[in-house]
Order: sequence, then structure tokens, then C-alpha cells
Amino acid sequence: MSVSSPTASTAVSSVPDQRPGRLTAAVCAIHQPNLFPRLSTLAKLYTADVWIVYDDVQFVRRDYQHRARLAQLNDPRKWQWLSLPTHLPHGRDTLISDAHLVEPFRSQQRVQRLLQQLYSRGPYWLQLQERLGALFDLFEITDRTAAIAKASTLALLRLLDWDGTVLHSRDLPARKGRSLRLADLCSSVNASTYLCGSGGLSYLDTAPFEQQAISVESFLVPEHGVWEEGHRVSALRAIATHGPDALRRHLITLREQLWPAARFTASSARPRPVPPQIG
Repeated sequence: MSVSSPTASTAVSSVPDQRPGRLTAAVCAIHQPNLFPRLSTLAKLYTADVWIVYDDVQFVRRDYQHRARLAQLNDPRKWQWLSLPTHLPHGRDTLISDAHLVEPFRSQQRVQRLLQQLYSRGPYWLQLQERLGALFDLFEITDRTAAIAKASTLALLRLLDWDGTVLHSRDLPARKGRSLRLADLCSSVNASTYLCGSGGLSYLDTAPFEQQAISVESFLVPEHGVWEEGHRVSALRAIATHGPDALRRHLITLREQLWPAARFTASSARPRPVPPQIG
């Protein structure tokens, strides 16, 4: 669903490396690092060519940077919280990137124990366990909650063979103002489309995007089948139940329904306006 629709066509270009000055992307998602994200969030990131990790904004405890709803294998409506105790050194003003785990070792043990308890009886546990090994090791290297959350998301994306690029908002030029900054971040990677979840649409001003010829697309997922409870529970359950290959096919189908294949070809690439100078 297009919220703002510049007249020019959109298309994907190659992503040669992760240097913002050379990056070109058709579709950009900007999202805070979430711990084992919900399926709806993972689907949005999977659809994007670039994920800009939005971690230089305020940490909010009611969000998902340090917690996830983990559903049971046989019923996605039955779930429990996995929460990582997190310290905010600057109180409510603490940025997501500055929050850190209270007890990294205990958090590591809790994550391993709960995931095994919930998903080890599933047919795809070994694949999932193998991919999460590096995440478990990360607890011994860093106490940054955002680093763990980001790694948990990337582990699932890579398991699904996502080959996009990851950048951080703090490393990209952008002006102040919520919508203006999001538009500038998209422009900084030369994106032609910004994926916006249903929550973001409630506050987003599309004018800054239209001024830079960036289309804003509302990203929604179905509510049945593999997508059941996808807005509420972690994607771990869908992967553990259906397997990476089957879920990948669902994600590809969803992407193709949202955007025809022609939209992802470099042959229809359009010239981009010169990004604004950020002073």
C-alpha cells in the first residue's frame, strides 16, 4: 500500500559495500534493534535491501529492545516473556545503544535454557541452534543490550538467507525532526522506498519523503496461517515450526505480492535527487 507515490518508478540497484557514500538501495527499513523480533518486524526487514538500525534514540522499557514474546510450538496464542534485565545509565534519557545488561552471564543462560525448553522438540531445532551459537557467544564479549538484540535479529535473517546491508543511524547524516530524520536517513543510502509499519504511520509526515522523491509504503502482513500472531510473538516460533525454507518462501511470496518483480530490477532504476546537505 503506497502512502506517498512519487511519479517516477522504483527499482533495486546493487549494494556494492556498506559505505554510505556508495550505497544504493531500492527499499529501506529503519527499525530499532529488537530481541528475537516479531514475525511482522522480521518480514519487514527481510523485504528491505537495507536495514538502518535505529539505536541512537531513547530506550523505552515497554518496547522490544530487551524482551520478546516466545510462543509455544503447538499454539502461538500461548506465550511467555523472555526479558533481559537491562540497566539504563542515564535513566530515561539513555539511548538504546548505551543500555547494558545487568548480568550478561545469567541472561545468556536464561536465553539458552528457555529457547531449548520451548523449541528443542521441533523438527528444525538443530538448524536454529546452530545459527544461534554466535549469539550465545556474544554475551561473553559485550554487555550492550542493543548488540545482543541486533545479533538476534541478524541470526534469524541470515538463517533465512537475507543478503541485505546493515547500517546504523548514528553513522549517517540526517537533520533533526522525527519524520525529517527518517527521510534523510533513507536519502543517505539513496533509497527510493521507505517501508513503514502500521505503528509508524500514525505519526509519520510524508512531506519530507515526497520532497526527496522517496515513496512511503505501508508494510502489513497477513493474519492467518504462518502469520498467525505474527504481530505479537517472536518469529522464532514460525521458524521452529515451519522451518527456514518454508518461511523463506512465504516471505518471498509476500514481497512479490507487495512489489512486482519488475520493481526489483536495475533496468528500471530512476535518477535520484541530490540529497540535502546536512550541516
